[in-house]
Amino acid sequence: SWISVQEMDESHSDGDCCLCSLAAWAVGAAILLFLVRKWIKGGQFTERASAKGKVAAVTGANSGLGLETVRELNLRGAKVYMMCRSEERANEAKIKLVRMGCDATRLIFEQCDLSKFASIRACAKRIAQAESHLDILINNAGIMFYPKFELTEDKHEMTWQSNHLGPFLLTELLLPLVEKSEEGRIINVSSKLHEQSGPLNLDTIDEKKSFGRFAPYNRSKLANVMHARELSRRIRARGNNTVTVNSLHPGVCASDLSRHLGILGKKPFTTISAFFIKTERDGAQTSLALALSKKVKGVSGCYFSDCARKSESTVALDDLACKQLYDYSRKAVGIE
Repeated sequence: SWISVQEMDESHSDGDCCLCSLAAWAVGAAILLFLVRKWIKGGQFTERASAKGKVAAVTGANSGLGLETVRELNLRGAKVYMMCRSEERANEAKIKLVRMGCDATRLIFEQCDLSKFASIRACAKRIAQAESHLDILINNAGIMFYPKFELTEDKHEMTWQSNHLGPFLLTELLLPLVEKSEEGRIINVSSKLHEQSGPLNLDTIDEKKSFGRFAPYNRSKLANVMHARELSRRIRARGNNTVTVNSLHPGVCASDLSRHLGILGKKPFTTISAFFIKTERDGAQTSLALALSKKVKGVSGCYFSDCARKSESTVALDDLACKQLYDYSRKAVGIE
């Protein structure tokens, strides 16, 4: 009888030890997953910077990183022009933003299709007529891995115009307004994939033989970085030390950009991969930092990721190539 009791006590003790081990393992696993997730989320813009009284313009504002960028700028007090292709989708986004606490009177829709120069010119003209200055311009919109070779109505390859020439034209047209700001900031949302692009061949960039599933996106993102560097240089050469122009990599995010990735861009794959990539809000952090942070005041012509300065590709640092791209782009969009 005494032996049975002793055996039962030992059995309970072994069971308790097993439960303790499992609990310790579960806690350790939870902590590890938390740390991994925190690392994946990347740098966060936590500075208490107000945007009250500022006027901002964001392309691709109805979804993804653009919508999250608009949300935070509005919540911090900015008047935000939401530049979108579809008025219907923009209105749906505004309803969503208001539910998030945004002020609808400081959310203004402007129709702007970056694949059409006429649409860009009309949009820029309306903003110029409505505003005396523009404090923040965020070239956020873009398309990724477009599945087929297609020329726009302006006779340029679709990705090249949507991701580079369109934003370039918009920036040129709105630059006079940005220069009237006390501290104008222009931000190009690029990608780390710009590192995968070789030197740009501007003579064949609109030709079918230069098209591929990945190359058009990569080189357009390279152009975003080069554009920021050269525009910054030109602005400084004119004696303007208040306007800054920077580019950034937002990180790998769960956004609409993946819509052309086939099965990889659809559920359930996106649901499974969600833990391992940034949310749209995480992806907007560096854009917000470059738009509002006092820490980057006066910093221009640089490339950022996770709210910190990062190195561009060697190709992007070719000053002559940056100048040639800028000159080519002005001619391509019809600016003499």
